[in-house]
Parts: sequence; structure tokens; C-alpha cells
Amino acid sequence: MKAHHAWTEYCKSLAPAIVEACTRTSVSAGNAGLVKALAATLPEWKFRHALARGGWYRLGGIVDAQGQRISDNLEQWVEEALDERDGDLAYLAEDFADQTLYATRLVGQTHYLVAAAGEGHADFLQLEVEDLQEMRAHRLFASPPGNIEELVDPRVGNETLQPIGLPCYRLRRLQHIDSFLQRMLAQKPEPAAIHRMIDDWHKSSAGQTCAYANQWVIATREHLDRYHQPVFRAQPIATLDGSPPEFGADAGTSGLSLHEALLHFDRQVGYPMAWYFHLLTTKAVPHWVAQATVEDALAGFAYLPQKDVDVVRSWLHRPYTV
Repeated sequence: MKAHHAWTEYCKSLAPAIVEACTRTSVSAGNAGLVKALAATLPEWKFRHALARGGWYRLGGIVDAQGQRISDNLEQWVEEALDERDGDLAYLAEDFADQTLYATRLVGQTHYLVAAAGEGHADFLQLEVEDLQEMRAHRLFASPPGNIEELVDPRVGNETLQPIGLPCYRLRRLQHIDSFLQRMLAQKPEPAAIHRMIDDWHKSSAGQTCAYANQWVIATREHLDRYHQPVFRAQPIATLDGSPPEFGADAGTSGLSLHEALLHFDRQVGYPMAWYFHLLTTKAVPHWVAQATVEDALAGFAYLPQKDVDVVRSWLHRPYTV
């Protein structure tokens, strides 16, 4: 397997081809169109669409009443304009009170695409592509702002957003997930919850049925702490279409009734031991279920394979959530 540095450089080398695929693919072509464009540009990698997460926005720039662009960066424009007025926000508002200027936002969703890079459950490339559309948002200086936040992002919740141009795809990030997780271990040798989850996947019936990346993507973050040491975060996100199903048993259920509830949940999600991994991650399955399944196994109800019982018992001895 490549070292982290090698994977980083390799992912960088793929970026131009991905940018090209994003640029020449219309968002109206949908997920299938994006996958097809990536396959044509990077035939050595079999990317498939795993998940789309939306409902977010970033601050954009400034346009006037005719839609002419004044700035591509609202925050930078405000910062520079304030510097010219010695930080006097009232002075700034007064200077521009008679101009019709609008802030813009980049409204979007993130598409996660994955491609196997080896046999390991964490050995895959994860591509994040943003589907962005610039929207005209609130009017600037319509009333004197109390602070910079009120000026750039008032969050009043009732703005009428108007599209500026067509939506487009933009590369956000490409990374090798196992490489990221190994960097986490290099910093803190004690396995984090995400490492334990993937190890449990490997040991359980889930891992023998399907690849981890078929059911989960991993939202990663990296920043420096106050000592300038890297801090890593890795949050698994189920690739379910919508919310996980409701677990169909109440506390105190055991035996055949509990087994039927486990089977029903697994069938709805699509793989064995789905109940256990959603117990770890989504709160869809209550924690009492783990204790009850092990007690059933000890009482002779052999509805779970021994490898799955071992995984759950290990969790009961040292619980974690992701």
C-alpha cells in the first residue's frame, strides 16, 4: 500500500482530470451523468455515487441591482472597506446607503463518490464534489447593521433568494480513506471510534457480505490545535436514502421477538448486523438491544453467528459510539 504522502500526491495528480469532468458535466445530467464523465476521464477508477448531502451554503460576493459583479468575496470586500474607514461600521453603512448592493450565497450539496482501492474495508478513494449555485441574497446596507455578522450573514431566514447563473459541479476533495485513518493512528495510537467500527465491520457478518464503502462514507476534518498539532475527525455517514427505519421492539424484548425485530431492521437497511452499526452511529437502535442479544446467546438462542456475538460482547465490555 502507498504511504500517506504517496497517496496525497497521487490524489493531487488526479485532480485536473476530475476538474475537467466536473466542468464539462451539466448538473442537470444528475448523478449518472457525473459518474459517466468520471469514468470517461479516469477509466482506471470505478467511482460510484454513494450519497448527497445538502442544505448548506457559503458566503459569496456582491452584485448590484443590474446583476453586475462588484466583488467575488463579500467578507474580504467588507474587511477592506472597513479598514479604509478605520473600522467604523456606521461610516461604511452611511457611505453605501444610497447604493443598491446585494450579497450572494453559494447554495449547494456535497456528492460523495467512492471507488475501491484494495481489499481492505477502509481501502477506498472518496471523492467529494460540490453542486453549487450562486444566489442573490439580502440587500446590503438596507438598514444600518449592528455588527459585521448582521451585514454579511444576517440569518433572518426569510430572504428571497434569486439564482445567478446555472448550478455547476466543483471538486472539493479527493482522499484515500485508509491513509487518513492511519494518520489518525500515527498521532494517537489508541484506536478512535471510527477505527473500532471498521474493525468490527471486518469481523462481523456485515464485512463478509459487503464492502464498508457500500454502506458508509466518512466525513473527515483536519485542523491544528493551539499547539499547532494536527487534530483529525472522522464521522461515518450511512448512505441510506432517508432516515434509518424505526426499530420494532421495546425494552425487555428477547428471544424470537427480538430476533424478528433484528431481521426486519437488517432487511430494510440491506445487510446483516445493520442494527448493530446503527446502534453505534445513528441512535436508531437503542443500546439495550446489545445486552439483550448477548443474554439470548448465553441462554442458547443461537440466532446470531458466533462472530457477531463476539463483536457485540466486545462492545459491551468497552462501549463506544461514533
